[in-house]
Formats: sequence, structure tokens, C-alpha cells
Amino acid sequence: MAKRVSEGNIVAIVGRPNVGKSTLFNRLTGTRGAIVHETSGVTRDRHYGKSVWNGVDFSVIDTGGYVEGRGDVFEEEIRKQVRLAIEEADAILFLVDVTEGLHPLDQTVASLLRKSNKDIFLVVNKVDNTTRHWDADIFYTLGLGQVYKVSSINGSGTGDLLDDVVNLFKKGSAEEVPDLPRFAVVGRPNVGKSTLINSFLGEERHIVTPVPGTTRDSIYTEYNKYNFHFYLVDTAGIRKKSKVSEDIEFYSVMRSIRAIEHADICLLMIDAMQGMESQDMAILNIIIRNNKGLLILVNKWDLVEKNVNTARDFEKTIKNRTAPFRDVPVLFVSAVQKQRIHKILEKSMEVYHNRKQKIATSLLNEIMLEAVKAYPPPAVKGKQVRIKYVTQLPTHAPAFAFFCNYPQSVKEPYKRYLENKIRDHFNFTGVPIQIFMRKK
Repeated sequence: MAKRVSEGNIVAIVGRPNVGKSTLFNRLTGTRGAIVHETSGVTRDRHYGKSVWNGVDFSVIDTGGYVEGRGDVFEEEIRKQVRLAIEEADAILFLVDVTEGLHPLDQTVASLLRKSNKDIFLVVNKVDNTTRHWDADIFYTLGLGQVYKVSSINGSGTGDLLDDVVNLFKKGSAEEVPDLPRFAVVGRPNVGKSTLINSFLGEERHIVTPVPGTTRDSIYTEYNKYNFHFYLVDTAGIRKKSKVSEDIEFYSVMRSIRAIEHADICLLMIDAMQGMESQDMAILNIIIRNNKGLLILVNKWDLVEKNVNTARDFEKTIKNRTAPFRDVPVLFVSAVQKQRIHKILEKSMEVYHNRKQKIATSLLNEIMLEAVKAYPPPAVKGKQVRIKYVTQLPTHAPAFAFFCNYPQSVKEPYKRYLENKIRDHFNFTGVPIQIFMRKK
């Protein structure tokens, strides 16, 4: 038995419109992924990001502003998705605005949160001077406990908030789980995930054992036969259904986040009859951001009319969508007919071993410094960038550090060149690679 580090923690930012939720999201994720504008109601599509604090990773979800009685065409949709975020999240950041004081909608959201029995962090935003610091105390009347006084724009107060958030995640969250590969079948609803899982588990001569995971209702289902031994994690048909009536697209991404973060390898299923759609891309981007191994399974291939080039053209279209990450296996399968089921298992284990491999530093330098010599990084403002040393970092997913004199001058195109050279010499098929430039 080996202790797993807690993963899959989800933090949802909720509150009424125009209190600074997207600004806080950008602050926590270190991105500009969410649009920030003074007009209320800008966030209608959901945004998902990764954050790390004190060595603890977690996902952050930016929700739309909770409103009632405005008659907006988006109003009910936003309320529904806020409720779903509350249901799925492990912790809620309830954001309010000190400059507008206690608003009736704040009372409404507070009542909704009290019924959730979730861990609530009441965050008063825009507290950037002494007067506002005292004004923020009015929010204690909401009865949600401690008030965290922050400024999303300049970051003040967010450190104390995050200290308490990640301490919540650390409490008793790492349980003993056998150290086996963890595979997750993810994708949009109705692409055949449950059918595929049943194809894996429904035959004779296998062992299926539910093992409690590292979060509140995560389940590992053990598979042990034909020399394959792994866990299926948080997949459709294993997880309990939400108590909240689901919005299909938002719900699928919420569940996919938790499945992906608990997995080593993700089997992304797409529907051969529909092709790779925007929702598939959203889930794929979450997999890549989490540096998980990836296989793309084109399901219902038995229903497609084919000619000699159908599979090749379909795969080319998929890889054009996934670019620049093209080095990913694409398998054409039928979960119903059990076509290529064994091939899925073989490829999954291959990608798992690719993700685990460590390259000797001497061999890595021998190959990569020659590649640098053949095509040096472009000079910046007359300064020549010189890369002297490379090593693989001791991380769970493949990451490489290149030491040079001007690391900030090495741009993404050259990093992609280095990644492609690594892939040319070592088998990292199906595995995202991170390239870091560091000061020598």
C-alpha cells in the first residue's frame, strides 16, 4: 500500500455579478484566462484553471454572477451552473464587494451556501485601504464565520486565504491506496464511456474491487486479468449521480476535472459520428494542463462508412485540432462490439510507462546539446543565448530544465523545437512534456 498525494481538489468562486470573481480567478491561476470588465454578467461560459499553493495543487472554477429577477435570458442558466459548481466543489470562495456593502443578493447566495454543507470561505474583495478594512466587518452578519479581506487586483490578503484553503485539503485527505496505474475514461455525455467500462469489467475471470480514494466520494475500481492490473477512476457508471439536475455540458466538464486529476492516464472518448467538438477540446485541454497521459478513442467506429483513407484522414483531422501536441495515440474502437478493447489496454500501459520513464542526464546532454548546436536559440537584442546543460526534473510527469544565460529570452517556438527533439529520440508518445529554461 502506498499513500497517494491528495488530488482532485476543486475550488469554486461564487457570488453576485461584478464583485471581482474573474479578477480573483486570474490572480489564483496566474493567467488572464477570464475576461475582466466592469460590466456585470460578463462571465457566462465557465473558466477552469490550475493553481498551486504551498505545494498543493487544486482546480479553480470561475462561475457566472448569481442573479434573480432580472429577466435576463442567461439568468436561469447561470444560476443552474452556480448550483452545480457548489455541488461538485470541495471548497467555495464566496466573494462579496466591500465598496457596495451588504447587498440583498449576498444574503440570497449565503442562504444557498449554508444549505450546501460545504466548506465556505467568505472573501471580501477590494479591501485596499484602512477604511475599507473596517467596512468589511459588516459581512460577519452573514453568519459564515471568518471574513477574509483581500484585494484581487493587487493580491493583498490572498496568501492568508490560500493558507487556510490548502490546509483544508491536507486534512486527512491522503489515504492508503495500492500504487497501481490509474486510468480514467472521460468525454462528453453519450459517447460510450459506460459501455466501454462495462466491456472492461463485464467479462469473466476478473477481479473488481472498489477502494475508497483520496477525496470525499472518489472510487478506484480494480481490474486484474490478462496481465493487466490497474484502477479505473471516477468514470461514468462508477461515480454516483449528482443530486442536482444537470446541465449536460457543464456537468461533464466538472466530473471530468475530478476524474482527470485522479488519473495517471486519460482515455478521451469522442463520437465517430460527430467528430471532435469544442467540448472534447475543453476536456483535452484540462488533460494537457494537468500533464496526464492521453489516448484518444474514436468510439462507434463500426457505424462509420469507410474507404481506404477514412481512418487516416480522421486521425489527421484530430491531430490538427490537438496541435501542437500531436504525439498522441488515436485508436478507432467500438465499445459495443468490443473492437480493439485489448489494444486500448496495451496502449494505455505503454503511455503509462512513457510517462514514468527517466532519461539519464549524460545521454540527455549528449543528444540535446548537439541539437542546440545544430540550431541555436535566436539572439535577443544582440545577446546570444547559450544553453549549457539539461536535466530531467524529478516530477511525476516528464519535465526538463535547460540551463542558459538568458532564460527569459527563450520563446515558445524554440521550446517546441526542444520538445520535438526530445520526442525524436525518446518515446514520450501520449505524454505532455514541460520545458523550463533556468539561469545557469
